Amino acid sequence: MSQDSDYSAGQIQVLEGLEAVQKRPAMYIGSTDGRGLHHLVYEVVDNAIDEALAGYCDTIEVVINDDGSVTVSDDGRGIPVDTHEEYDRPAVEVIMTVLHAGGKFDSKSYQVSGGLHGVGVSVVNALSRELAVEVKRDGAVWRHRFDHGEPQGDIERVRDMEPDEETGTEVTFWPNVDIFETGEFNFSTLESRLRELAFLNPGVAITIRDDRPEDPQESTFEYEGGIREFVHYLNETRDVLHEDVVYFSTEENDIQVEVAIQATAGVQGSIHAFANNINTREGGTHLTGFKTALTRVVNDYAADNGMLSDLDGNLKGEDIREGLTAVISVKHPDPQFEGQTKTKLGNSEVRGIVEGAMHEELSTYLEEHPDDAEAIISKAVEAAKARMAAQKAEELTRRKSALESTSLPGKLADCQTRDPDEAELFVVEGDSAGGSAKQGRNPDFQAILPLKGKILNVEKHRLDRILENNEIRNLITAIGTGIGDEFDMDEARYKKIIVMTDADVDGAHIRTLLLTFLYRHMTPLIEAGYVYAAQPPLYRIRKGGQTYDAMTEAERERIIEEKCDGNPSQVQRFKGLGEMNPEQLWETTMHPENRILKQITIEDAAAADRMFSVLMGDAVEPRKQFIKEHAEDAEWVDI
Repeated sequence: MSQDSDYSAGQIQVLEGLEAVQKRPAMYIGSTDGRGLHHLVYEVVDNAIDEALAGYCDTIEVVINDDGSVTVSDDGRGIPVDTHEEYDRPAVEVIMTVLHAGGKFDSKSYQVSGGLHGVGVSVVNALSRELAVEVKRDGAVWRHRFDHGEPQGDIERVRDMEPDEETGTEVTFWPNVDIFETGEFNFSTLESRLRELAFLNPGVAITIRDDRPEDPQESTFEYEGGIREFVHYLNETRDVLHEDVVYFSTEENDIQVEVAIQATAGVQGSIHAFANNINTREGGTHLTGFKTALTRVVNDYAADNGMLSDLDGNLKGEDIREGLTAVISVKHPDPQFEGQTKTKLGNSEVRGIVEGAMHEELSTYLEEHPDDAEAIISKAVEAAKARMAAQKAEELTRRKSALESTSLPGKLADCQTRDPDEAELFVVEGDSAGGSAKQGRNPDFQAILPLKGKILNVEKHRLDRILENNEIRNLITAIGTGIGDEFDMDEARYKKIIVMTDADVDGAHIRTLLLTFLYRHMTPLIEAGYVYAAQPPLYRIRKGGQTYDAMTEAERERIIEEKCDGNPSQVQRFKGLGEMNPEQLWETTMHPENRILKQITIEDAAAADRMFSVLMGDAVEPRKQFIKEHAEDAEWVDI
């Protein structure tokens, strides 16, 4: 083996202070896109929530400022400003500039905390071009400023506090636009997370205000009922099988557990697990304990009461969880999360505590509410029968595919590359648009799958019925991952799945139907960032030799005024993708250098779940109300 003479101690870099964060920000906040940008706000808010958990804070305010900054204030104790012995600097400066510095590593300052890594607010400082912190405590108002993470001078005592003035902390930060792909904060994204935090922390009032002049708005959340109200909120658009939310709380070895459950008549389940207010999207021991106990308790009750005679064996967990809405919240003094983004809880002792509490409390509830128990179990038996029918349908589909010369749908115009990293699948509305897309595409890496009409609304149907739909079967086959128990992410044939529909109401409906299917039955594709929505232009404006595309009427008016001096030579409105010739479709919507793609993300699973229920569920009134509220918005709702 040859030696590289250039590789020596001189090539070993040691990153000091916050340099490591600035060099590799995604290691600390997950990404540098919109998700990472909003994560900065969550880190600062989490500090205020920790004060609330400790019993010192009951009001939190988040303001999106017009200058691109965000201000987070609370009425907690205020960050300490006295001198830190080891660093000989004010404690607030140490907290803002030293990784793993904070009051959360012992159980004295905070018994329960979400920010146990101790890198939260220092990471926000590192990734901001400017940060200002104002602290009210020790009888005075103190202020300190930072530039790209570096303190600017010494901490300043601004004034004495008024006799009746409350203590607290106010942090204002301007994200570093050189680090982030976007500097635009989304009100609804922040609103969803803050509403969630208010549910999880009863009695804490959380306000979010948008001071940007183009769309000023404000919301305040405070829920005394905690996660019981959370479940009611999630089920607002669903038909419930029992009016009361099953709720219990317990504490063991300083570990607090809360569970709230309500069964619905719907098909889609909605189970959300939290640990120290962190949405553990990948689950963990608390969710495992919940599912295990739920399955055991319901089967025991059903068997004891002779309710499984129609089945060959017991109910499976998925049968019982069909249509079930639940929130599990754990508060742990020493949570073990996987990674800084904290998506999975690993504490083994939590499983036993949740299982034991679930077994005792749910068994008691079923015994005391026999009518509710019968409704819940009858629904689960129905789900089990449908599951067995779906398995037969899947087996039939596999046998049929094995007999065919090719397993890919006949309508699919596949691409030449077999590398999923390069391949793109355009799921196109209608044969006409599909024809234009096939002619206009780059066949090297772009595949086209035209779908006929509107696919089945999967929000209202079980898997056996879904698999009878030809268009959905074609989509499943083209993507390659399978569905249900056989879903295998490694078999994905494309890492860009682009939903391309008309820029009108019908197109939006078809897009929502497709996204509902992908969200409910192929969620990992969205979580991995594989799913996109194309944004075809609504108008084409010409002036002289220049051509401009507009996505909205407001943008059309702006282009006519600013680019065409109010006198365009032509304004063309595209009624649909099928009206575009192949060259236009390629240039406006498919060309990688020109097109605008919207990546579909699941920022907050509970908010996304409820939004799909509103848009695609049986309840009409919430959908009418949503449409009424958003009728004037030209923007899409993020889901």
